[in-house]
Amino acid sequence: MSRVAKNPITVPSGIEVTLAAGQVSVKGPLGTLKQMLNKDVAVVREGDVLLCKATNDSMQSDAMSGTIRALLANMITGVSKGFERKLTLVGVGFKAQAAGDALNLSLGFSHPVVHKMPAGVKVATPTQTEIVLTSSNKQQVGQVAAEIRAYRPPEPYKGKGVRYVDEVVILKETKKK
Repeated sequence: MSRVAKNPITVPSGIEVTLAAGQVSVKGPLGTLKQMLNKDVAVVREGDVLLCKATNDSMQSDAMSGTIRALLANMITGVSKGFERKLTLVGVGFKAQAAGDALNLSLGFSHPVVHKMPAGVKVATPTQTEIVLTSSNKQQVGQVAAEIRAYRPPEPYKGKGVRYVDEVVILKETKKK
């Protein structure tokens, strides 16, 4: 059995977990998330604990039981606490401004870049060079952060661009004559 799947998931109070045919729904104060289940994994609820078990002895079933367990744990964390991803802009004249469900970026291009936020993801800009993305869905907030970073990834000589707050950019040495 997968080592990850062996760990039980504790469901905190205030979180409602519904096990339907082939689908798990998690409802909490920050929203509702749904996940389709694989036929190789059985999810069992025992009191306030969820267990993910492989239905057969195949490697596929073993791997999927750990994957489903991690997804369910992220869903429970998401609807109770939420997820946050921070980006920072490095460069002269680089600015970000949140306007409703859109993010306006000035990244040194001849035109402004407008990124529309998907439903469920909130954007805030505490300063002109900081972007804070929050959502209950971990995959979605990470995907939006990657899309924003892709407009101007950090370049290796000066480090200018959009980067994650905890990202370390290794700078190259310039060409010598």
